[in-house]
Amino acid sequence: MKVLKGQDILALGFMTFALFVGAGNIIFPPIVGLQSGPHVWMAALGFLITAVGLPVITVVALAKVGGAMDSLSSPIGKVAGGLLAAVSYLAVGPLFATPRTATVSFEVGLAPLTGESPLALALYSTAYFLLVFFISLYPGRLLDTVGRFLAPLKIIALAVLGIAAFALPAGDIGQATPEYVAAPFSQGFINGYLTMDTLGALVFGIVIVNAIRSRGVESPQLITRYAVIAGLVAGVGLALVYVSLFRLGSGSHEVAVGATNGAAVLHAYVQHTFGSLGSGFLAVLISLACLVTAVGLTCACAEYFSRVLPLSYKTLVVILAGFSLVVSNLGLTKLIAFSIPVLTAIYPPCIVLVALSFCKDFWQDQRRIVGPVMLVSFIFGLIDAIKGTAFAGLIPSQLSHLPLSEQGLAWLVPSVIVLALAVVCDRLLGKPSEALA
Repeated sequence: MKVLKGQDILALGFMTFALFVGAGNIIFPPIVGLQSGPHVWMAALGFLITAVGLPVITVVALAKVGGAMDSLSSPIGKVAGGLLAAVSYLAVGPLFATPRTATVSFEVGLAPLTGESPLALALYSTAYFLLVFFISLYPGRLLDTVGRFLAPLKIIALAVLGIAAFALPAGDIGQATPEYVAAPFSQGFINGYLTMDTLGALVFGIVIVNAIRSRGVESPQLITRYAVIAGLVAGVGLALVYVSLFRLGSGSHEVAVGATNGAAVLHAYVQHTFGSLGSGFLAVLISLACLVTAVGLTCACAEYFSRVLPLSYKTLVVILAGFSLVVSNLGLTKLIAFSIPVLTAIYPPCIVLVALSFCKDFWQDQRRIVGPVMLVSFIFGLIDAIKGTAFAGLIPSQLSHLPLSEQGLAWLVPSVIVLALAVVCDRLLGKPSEALA
């Protein structure tokens, strides 16, 4: 029976970590650290739950069912499961996340050096997606190209930044903003959503499993074990990166005065600490982080859609890379503005799906539980999404003040209520075979 060597397991863990750490993961923690002030570690706790805990749990859940999202969503039926999978893959793939990796890496890493212009973005994004295209063409080599080469480079760059954050703080911790004084944990919890790592985990599951299979491992038990180890390695790596970036942000009040986003905080700190080399270092770090994530997303989307569409994997890589290139040239502001409502709507049912997958042995019939709870979470997530758009006036005032609405968790209480009702009905109806008898 084929097994992975120790170095292959470590490379798999590095690859999984590298797939998750994109520009968003590097940008959001510094602004949370800056704004939370003396409450930084309480905010960090909330952030780590949604930005580390949920993605690792999702990787484990997917590993248990072979890596494919449609296997995880089987309790809600093929049509609904296929629709959810397609929306999730498109959202964290060519519509939002993949193009965003190019625009963020350009604006944070290179725009300070080259200046912002449509031509500069077009040239950069073309070169960027050509590289993504060529690496993504050979998914069987992903463990070698990413796990053994690109991931270590990214880890070294992040390690330098993380050590500097603790060894060379830019200053003392400043004052917290009002929202972090009032509820630091909740604010950190909400900001953890913005990394999109739970949705990313749903997409990356099949990439991780295929990377294991590319080494000749066929045993489902071993595949699950290696995927869990990879998820845990990635989780530890993510936590270390986030903690160092929280520390970086919390001590940057003096050098990042007036900063409104993590990119500005990060750039100010790096420039202050590394001097003239700062911008170049930041450009390399962000570009590496984004490139690896873009490759992982492109591979995952091509793998999925090659199974549901009459198109080959390589054809889909061409289409996805080309489409992402076009969308990336719309600019970061438009991309983020359009993506936030969509992500707000689809995140809750995905979280519910992953959470309930660990409880399937407690139900008589999963279909009675998972479908209704996911539907309710989606409806209330959709309400939250609409509240952040120009159509907010269409939402009745009663629905604008639901419990936990201010924390972005208006879907949680209704979902728990429906879960309780569904469990009672499930117990009363018994097993499907008994009910038919």
